[in-house]
Amino acid sequence: MEILALLLVGAGIVCLVLCIRDVAALMFAAAAGLWLIPILVGGHDMPAGFVAQDEPQPAPPAAFKTASGKPLTLADFRGRVVLLNIWAMSCVPCQSQIPSFDRLQALYQGDGLAVLAVSVDDTGSTAVRRFYHQAGIRALTPYLDETGATGIAFNAHKFPTTLLIDRDGNVVGSLTTAVQWESPDTLALIRHYLDS
Repeated sequence: MEILALLLVGAGIVCLVLCIRDVAALMFAAAAGLWLIPILVGGHDMPAGFVAQDEPQPAPPAAFKTASGKPLTLADFRGRVVLLNIWAMSCVPCQSQIPSFDRLQALYQGDGLAVLAVSVDDTGSTAVRRFYHQAGIRALTPYLDETGATGIAFNAHKFPTTLLIDRDGNVVGSLTTAVQWESPDTLALIRHYLDS
């Protein structure tokens, strides 16, 4: 992709130099240059379906608990980049991305990332723990919200819903589909906020 961008910019510059009065050549050079700028300054593509907030908003208070019953809120994770995933055991796409979240948590755990996969099932912790065990989940802590208050607080009408929250507790974007979290785009997105 970067090589193609460089070739287009080179062609645009040639057009610009040779045809300074030609509007089409100027437009081509401008378009090619705009495409190259994010590459040169280290920009990244957003994962498919990720909706960035125009203006980051403070995350609403959300209460959930560990599988052992310890109550927590998002405030307990302040100072870390939080990837909050609201999911349900009855949702097959939700289950399919939990191993990916586990690998992501293992990869960036020491860098200040907290992946919070909060199950909104009312079946209790037994089913979630069994699923984690069967799927070989090791780095990801199971979190529960049997009341569904977390989904309500974030206006999550569809599962899975994943919210990216910066170190200051602001929601910077969301995703309402299952993805594999080790893709270059998602890793670049997470790394961007970890480095901010």
